[in-house]
Amino acid sequence: MLRLTALVSSATLALSGALVAVGAASPAQAAPSAATVVAPASVPAAVSARAKASKKDRFYRATTRPGDRDRSVTSIKHVRELQYRLRWAGAYGGAVNGVYTARTKKAVKKFQKRHGLKRSGVANTATWKVLIRTTVRGKSKIPKRCKSSGWNACYDRKRHQVVLYKNGTLWNSWLVRGGASSSKTRTGSFSVFFRSKSHVSSIYEAKMPFAQFFSGGQAFHASYLMMDPFVGHSHGCVNMYIPDAKQLWALTADKKLKVTVYGAWS
Repeated sequence: MLRLTALVSSATLALSGALVAVGAASPAQAAPSAATVVAPASVPAAVSARAKASKKDRFYRATTRPGDRDRSVTSIKHVRELQYRLRWAGAYGGAVNGVYTARTKKAVKKFQKRHGLKRSGVANTATWKVLIRTTVRGKSKIPKRCKSSGWNACYDRKRHQVVLYKNGTLWNSWLVRGGASSSKTRTGSFSVFFRSKSHVSSIYEAKMPFAQFFSGGQAFHASYLMMDPFVGHSHGCVNMYIPDAKQLWALTADKKLKVTVYGAWS
């Protein structure tokens, strides 16, 4: 159905003398028209109970346990993120390898003790909430627009970080990656103008689930290629882990979402 919709939209635009390839890294955002503007989608009924529960919680992550590992792009347990954040918190000096080792467990216990949490060695929801909140980097560099009314998603290209604010309150933060040097994610102030839950790029024929387009063909979306946010780049979009893109969708797909992209390219 997605491809049929894309073909109909493309045919309509071609007749008017303008062709927009959604999913491409076009130089500027396409002007909305009756053929391309789609009303914000409501959160699908099929969204899992786990995703619905996350909507109520700030700094939400599912519990990550000893023995867990990030096995593949479709089986992300947020172990790499845990290791990165523990490192930034000064509790971990081991490898960021996506495997919840004994050394990772020891670091979790150290962090839990420091913050008055139960020293279980398990990164439960309570531990994640404190860990994410205390390891949001570059807080002083976050633009003021990000803290304005409504929902704001702000991508820091230098730190590979997206922060989400709701009415000026920091709601969550995720590790992501953006465009390569030849196709950088464009800086500036935008708003999501098109959403597609099961999108497929018309240029690269790549799956882009939970896509929220904010600048031409550039969007927040789940990636089937990203294992480590600090390794590799996209064609201009903001790549997210599948569960993270799903959470952003669950939180904002029926809302107006303002977007700010800033920071030096990395």
